[in-house]
Amino acid sequence: MINQKICDRLAALRAVMEKNGVDWYMVPTADFHNSEYVDAYFKVREYLCNFSGSNGTLIIGKQEAGLWTDGRYFIQAERELEGTGVTLYRMLEEGVPTKEEFLEQKMQPGQTLGFDGRVVDTRFGRKLEKILDKKQVRIAYEKDLANEVWTDRPELPCHPVLVPDEALFGRTVEQKLSQVREQMEKKGAGSLFLSKLDDLMWLLNIRGADVECNPVALSYAYVTDRECHLFLQEGEVTEDLRAHAAKYGIVLHPYEETASWLSACPVSGKVLCDEGNVSYAFYKLLSSRAEVIGAASPTELLKAVKNETELANMKQVYLKDSAAVCRFIYWVKKNVGKIPMTEYTAAMHLDGLRAQIDGYLDLSFPTISAYGANAAMMHYEATKESAAALEPRGMLLVDSGGQYLGGTTDVTRTMVLGPITPEEKAHYTAVAMGMLQLTDAKFLYGCSGRNLDILARQPMWDQNIDYKCGTGHGVGYILNVHEGPQGLRWRFVEGQKEVPIEAGMDITNEPGIYIEGSHGIRIENVMVARNGVKNGDGQFMYFETLTWAPIDLDAIDTSLMQPKDIERLNRYHAQVYEKMAPFLEGEELAWLKEATRAVQ
Repeated sequence: MINQKICDRLAALRAVMEKNGVDWYMVPTADFHNSEYVDAYFKVREYLCNFSGSNGTLIIGKQEAGLWTDGRYFIQAERELEGTGVTLYRMLEEGVPTKEEFLEQKMQPGQTLGFDGRVVDTRFGRKLEKILDKKQVRIAYEKDLANEVWTDRPELPCHPVLVPDEALFGRTVEQKLSQVREQMEKKGAGSLFLSKLDDLMWLLNIRGADVECNPVALSYAYVTDRECHLFLQEGEVTEDLRAHAAKYGIVLHPYEETASWLSACPVSGKVLCDEGNVSYAFYKLLSSRAEVIGAASPTELLKAVKNETELANMKQVYLKDSAAVCRFIYWVKKNVGKIPMTEYTAAMHLDGLRAQIDGYLDLSFPTISAYGANAAMMHYEATKESAAALEPRGMLLVDSGGQYLGGTTDVTRTMVLGPITPEEKAHYTAVAMGMLQLTDAKFLYGCSGRNLDILARQPMWDQNIDYKCGTGHGVGYILNVHEGPQGLRWRFVEGQKEVPIEAGMDITNEPGIYIEGSHGIRIENVMVARNGVKNGDGQFMYFETLTWAPIDLDAIDTSLMQPKDIERLNRYHAQVYEKMAPFLEGEELAWLKEATRAVQ
């Protein structure tokens, strides 16, 4: 069936393209700061093609259109694009052209590629420049053409900035600026332009509410060896922020004047900016004024390595958060089939448990509650209207987390609601073995996530099964739930950041199996890298677990496990009981004792 609404919007955009002399128009999933999740104002791609996933790029020509997304969203995208006339291009699949290859193949000499240069990162913009220059293709990045089509577009988000007690952060703004300036000097930069929102919040010890579930404020910063300029919307600025800025000599400017200020400000020496996050439009402006050093911002790595104050706060937050997850698992397993329950109402119950925790601010992402075949879609999100009813059979996957004054959490558990098939049991057991095998890793300093990913993935690869995503990502501290540069993935991708795992980095451990039309399984803990024994062979490292919730023994087949796998499971469950028992009582505590019993 034709999706007339989307077809009409694409037709309207093509008319605007024609008026502006644009032959192809590209719409990524991004805001002005290359954020992973974006506010409604920036959901242009979704408006134009109906795909609502957090990652995807739409390319529109006069006669055709295509959407590129990754393996997390193949099933979802196929459904949402139905009837739109937009072709799905499954990224990294065999025979599927990349966005750049597609444009190189399709665009003719003398044609024009258009995009809003504020929402395309510098690295990708410059890559397109090099490829398309050979074909004499012009790039028009100055206009947001979709704005002429989207007549009822929401306003830019604007919320007052929060200035938490600085003791929460373990380091003052002055100390952080000093660290950043040291790194700038090492890179030969006289100034640093920052646009990545979580980096800005980390550096200045402030938080915001402009991106759903991410405590960040739309902002830019320009840092020199002596000055720090912060650009914010006037409605974000509070008296607390003015006092905080004055304390550290931070000069406040209107957000909308960032470009004009940068065009006129004194520039001394080279400007450092992260090409993966600074927009193509700002890169063009900065490079017209000074030599630009394209390199990762020093804030990224400094932010990723948590200090001992942050880690101590995170441990306490994870204990309370894990207790809420335990209560939730007990509630679901006790009540399924006895009271009306859907994916949505189950998620609301868990969200309510989190909201009762001291220091709760928000969810860290919308809770994913997926029953049965829905769990095969990695980032499925149930709505009140569309949620599936839960029955006492099959499995429920719930991926969730919270934002607290003291940490950010991310945890997934897949729960057995009733009878499951031998295949589902075998798959669940493999996922549990992989998660626990990575938990137990001992490795030398210098290893990146690519060295360690196989530990989680091996039990699935042994069955010729894979999951089309990474195994783990960093987690922010009262910040974005997805944080780099650390990550766990097996695939080498040219240009993708890869860094050694440093002591103090936190990272998720979340292998899974996703069988379209049948079931999905994921088990996720958060861990922190720690230094272990150091000897003549080097610095050995290990992971310390932060997440404490049972792995469902109703889905474990010990006949498929080696003695070491069983020992790991029993050891983890003994720790879960020890850490969670003080938070539970009565029936909940009795259930926990049974749920964490030793198996053979």
